[in-house]
Amino acid sequence: MAICLALSTALAGCDNRRPDTGAVVVSAIGEPPRVADPRRTLLDTPSRLLIDSTAQGLVRFDAAGQIEPGLAERWIVIDGGMSYIFRLREGDWGDGTPVTADQVVAILKRQIAPGSRNPLAPFLTAIDEIVVMTPQVIEVRLARPRPDLLKLFAQPELGLLRVTPTGGSGPFRVAPHGHGRAPLLRPAFDPNQADPEDQRATKPEEDVRLIGERAARAIARFANRDSDLVSGGSFADWPLLATTRIAPGNVRIDPAAGLFGLAIVRRDGFLAEVTNREAVAEAIDRTALTTAIAPAWDPADRILPDILDSAALPQVPAWTLLTQDERRIAARQKIAAWPEGPVTLRIALPNGPGATLLYAQIAGSLIAVGITPQRVEADADAELALIDAVAPYDSARWYLATACVLCGETAQAAIDAAREAPTLAERARRIAVADAAMNADVAFIPLARPLRWSLVSARLQQWQPNTRAWHPLNRLRADTN
Repeated sequence: MAICLALSTALAGCDNRRPDTGAVVVSAIGEPPRVADPRRTLLDTPSRLLIDSTAQGLVRFDAAGQIEPGLAERWIVIDGGMSYIFRLREGDWGDGTPVTADQVVAILKRQIAPGSRNPLAPFLTAIDEIVVMTPQVIEVRLARPRPDLLKLFAQPELGLLRVTPTGGSGPFRVAPHGHGRAPLLRPAFDPNQADPEDQRATKPEEDVRLIGERAARAIARFANRDSDLVSGGSFADWPLLATTRIAPGNVRIDPAAGLFGLAIVRRDGFLAEVTNREAVAEAIDRTALTTAIAPAWDPADRILPDILDSAALPQVPAWTLLTQDERRIAARQKIAAWPEGPVTLRIALPNGPGATLLYAQIAGSLIAVGITPQRVEADADAELALIDAVAPYDSARWYLATACVLCGETAQAAIDAAREAPTLAERARRIAVADAAMNADVAFIPLARPLRWSLVSARLQQWQPNTRAWHPLNRLRADTN
């Protein structure tokens, strides 16, 4: 939490004290929000917020990033973690027709079926079967135990979104808002609440206007007191905050868990040799890099942030015992020994001033050891590509599998073996083996942990920082649905 306090107090300005009247206005950094099928389309922050708000899953995240009921009013885990049984509450689709257990099962099966592009599907292979037990109860049967399954079910990518006609069960509905305007979200009628008549007339301040826009516009809107929340900020746009005066109390930093570093995406030529990949990793001055972007942003030199569900402590590269000058000398010697002449490495990065500062620091470190860097677009051909991802759940295997964009056969086999482990104890042992294999392979170069920030007005009393860096729109004000 030290980074949260330090980064916030580095900014100064006037507090955003919008009155608690009218709709809560949220600027999410990204494209205009739209309802899209996660099976086919990668969702950005605005669209994830829209789906989370209108098509809740079996469970949801609360303001603190903990699990709370969604369409499932309660659940139990039995058979040593091999079976999750959910009891569904009464719910309606947007057209008023009731949600059925058969529909819920069909939606979940579709999202994890072969060919799905849902980013969570690779981490749900332990699901053996999803079945209807009664009209109100479904069961998720596992082939292997997964104690963090609920955290995956709470992600917007597993929201219960009906494709035809498109819609979900709430907790919001999209209200009439005019052509071309940002969606206006209004609390959905909940037949499970004790006083249904009290829901017939909603108050304007219970509504949420969800805007998707560039970071610069979102920051300017907040600074002008025309919005209550900016959500989805990252390292790429953090430097923009220095261009305006926003009070420290409005700048909030999440203690986000996840990966931030460079993945090896080509293993030919210079990067075919593990000693050369190691030279690149040890050459980068991580402290200078993070300080240049955000002075209190802590660097990282290992893939796993903690032991998590591994049987061993996180693996640490051998070069961490050296000073930065000693690392630079060692890297320069390895690169000078490369017999095939000058080395050029293309680095794929996103746009934004933070990414420009990041590249400047990486480039300076590489040039100092004899490598010529070249910045390319995030989706262009490259040797190194930035991974900036918040962990959807707390398993060491997620870190290793996500870092292994293009790792060696031994590391890949170890990661696959951890997935297939029949027991949690064996899974922990295999994860430790996979961590050691990834550390030896140097297929990923850790730099830090994800930097995630928001701008939060005083009226949003329920907003809380959390490790998922996720802030549901129904958990912002004190009296939300």
